[in-house]
Amino acid sequence: MSEPKEGDVIAVWVSCGAASAAAAILTCRQYGNLCDIRLLNNPIKEEHEDNQRFVRDLSEYLGRDIEIVINPDWPECSIFDVFENRRFMSSPYGAPCTGELKKKARQFWESNNHADWHVMGFTYDEKERHENFTLTERENVLPILIDRMMTKDDCGKMMNAIGLKMSAAYDLGMPNANCIGCVKATSATYWNLIRRISPERFNHLCEVSRDIGAKLVRWNGERMFLDELPEHAKGQDLKSMDLDCGFFCEEKWK
Repeated sequence: MSEPKEGDVIAVWVSCGAASAAAAILTCRQYGNLCDIRLLNNPIKEEHEDNQRFVRDLSEYLGRDIEIVINPDWPECSIFDVFENRRFMSSPYGAPCTGELKKKARQFWESNNHADWHVMGFTYDEKERHENFTLTERENVLPILIDRMMTKDDCGKMMNAIGLKMSAAYDLGMPNANCIGCVKATSATYWNLIRRISPERFNHLCEVSRDIGAKLVRWNGERMFLDELPEHAKGQDLKSMDLDCGFFCEEKWK
């Protein structure tokens, strides 16, 4: 793959996690004096409110504006609007909130803006995901973190080293900075964590999932509704969960 040249536009897609922040910082360091770098963030209403504080801190650290990108079909950027409209919450192949609020938001931006290159938060432990994305979507993705063999853990250490405090979502025990109550999760451990840290959100998800008929949690080998989950139930360890929900997520649902 060729390298960015002077004057090229690099679109850096920044979520609220350490990996995309590290990718943004390294891209600015490497190409900031050569290329036009556009930092882009996709806010979701149901994410932890501290996520946008992290985005502002990253913007201040870099001395660059971070643009907001949304899908105009969903101006409130709410997962619940998508669920109620689509009458669908999740499947083994993805979730409609990711497709409508993340992927289509990115595609809308791309249809109205030019970018010679894209940077996503693919880490060294996500090489396969990066390769799949470049095969199915586009080839012009700079493997900023992969080239440096940086893992998710390395990115977290980088944030600590430069003094950027991650979203409070992590302090609450969440394995990611996604929505409080990510419908791609099936772990009983995860959902009981959400029940403890945000009972109002948990109850809302119980109601919506019941209405739609979505059994979001698995316990003892059985799919069940959230309101059927015993409070003592445990499932997959949170640290082993893969709930990435970025601009690069691949969906196979229709």
